[in-house]
Amino acid sequence: MMCLNSARYGIAWGSVGSAIDCYRTALTYALERKQFNVPIASFQLQQKKLAEILTEITKAQLLVWRLGTLRNNNQATPGQISMAKRNNVEMALNVARETRQILGAMGITGDYPMMRHMMNLESVITYEGTHDIHLLITGMDITGIAAFK
Repeated sequence: MMCLNSARYGIAWGSVGSAIDCYRTALTYALERKQFNVPIASFQLQQKKLAEILTEITKAQLLVWRLGTLRNNNQATPGQISMAKRNNVEMALNVARETRQILGAMGITGDYPMMRHMMNLESVITYEGTHDIHLLITGMDITGIAAFK
């Protein structure tokens, strides 16, 4: 179980890295890409997307930072680790999808990392337990009742 928890914890951090790469790429692209003689970053919808993405990344960072503090003190539970893994992989997938939208058709080309991260995250979402299994682990952590055997 210790090895599994360490792998899940690593995935929780790694998915934050994928999200950050997508965010930085989208921000740079939005600042450089011009439409109607202005950067697309000047449009409300692009700013809304970037603000929401950065908020979700920051929340995920705080979650794994706190989990790391608990792990350093031998206080982290498997349920907390499952919650972080599930949340952060889902967040990173959503960020990859949303940043791909910011880049439009360029977001699906190999010139930008969004699709590569999306494909990797689609497999990572099943590593060390699927998204649904982690929900059940979190539910058991909350209720004390296992919904699976």
